[in-house]
Amino acid sequence: MVKRVSVGRDLLEGILAYSRDAHPKEAILLLRGRARGDLIAIEEVVIPPLATHGLGFSEFNPYALPFDPSIIGLFHTHPSGIAEPSTEDLNHFYGIVMVIAAYPYRSQMDLRAFGAAGNELELEVVG
Repeated sequence: MVKRVSVGRDLLEGILAYSRDAHPKEAILLLRGRARGDLIAIEEVVIPPLATHGLGFSEFNPYALPFDPSIIGLFHTHPSGIAEPSTEDLNHFYGIVMVIAAYPYRSQMDLRAFGAAGNELELEVVG
């Protein structure tokens, strides 16, 4: 069972910058990486094709994605400042991990990771 999620410091800073640039709209990214044992390692992010960033929502068409088993989850922002998955988030869970960044998107403290059941996972920054 997955319990930890790791992300590199440089990638984390890029995700936070992307989030700040999109604010007040929600941002959305696909997470690429691998899962081994109880660890998910996020190694890269991808902007989904045809993504929509709106006020209070973000979305993409999963049918527009090519087959890519390295996509392990989804990242999106909550401009409200609350880093908890909504019912909508859980109903549209993609992959094995969801990372949410809450406004003001300044540090690791503004990010939280969740499993498909909405259980919080430990998020560690490496490098």
